[in-house]
Amino acid sequence: MSELLLIDDDQELCELLGSWLTQEGFAVRACHDGQSARQALAEHAPAAVVLDVMLPDGSGLELLKQLRSEHAELPVLMLSARGEPLDRILGLELGADDYLAKPCDPRELTARLRAVLRRSHPTATTTQLEIGDLAFSPVRGVVSIDGRDMSLTLSESRILEALLRQPGEPLDKQELAQIALGRKLTLYDRSLDMHVSNLRKKVGPHPDGRPRIVALRSRGYYYSL
Repeated sequence: MSELLLIDDDQELCELLGSWLTQEGFAVRACHDGQSARQALAEHAPAAVVLDVMLPDGSGLELLKQLRSEHAELPVLMLSARGEPLDRILGLELGADDYLAKPCDPRELTARLRAVLRRSHPTATTTQLEIGDLAFSPVRGVVSIDGRDMSLTLSESRILEALLRQPGEPLDKQELAQIALGRKLTLYDRSLDMHVSNLRKKVGPHPDGRPRIVALRSRGYYYSL
């Protein structure tokens, strides 16, 4: 049974989602402010976190930054109010694995959570991938460049692994989204592009200055050799 930490100040919504998710086989803990959430995370790391952007004692985005510094691979799904696209973009930039607008359909939340949890468990056949000065361990979610280690989020790890498994060959955006996010992209959905942008900042260019991850307009991405 996967344990979830639901962080939202709307207690009625937490009860509704918690009841639904419990029926779907999850064990749910709920926190209604950042302080109690930090304490809960320090006591026990859950399988995934559902985090609201707005909290009574601070921003959920600030809590996300702390989560990413202390639990780089912990799957985080952000909730944001309708009409607040900037919050969603900032959430993705800070390392959220996915987001949903509120009010959300509990069935879609369940599907998104199951997708992110499936992606959080690498297959036993996954091994370290090495190309030039870059070495990547999908199991650890750590990329090493010229001996310098960097932790990746779950979505960043899935993107990098997919690109490294067929270097020089473009991966279609929809195919990459299915691999990295567990779903297809919708119209105007820039979540995949934001994850790739974060990943490109982390891995940087090749020693000769060429970009490691190349974007093909309206097509997708590939890892350059």
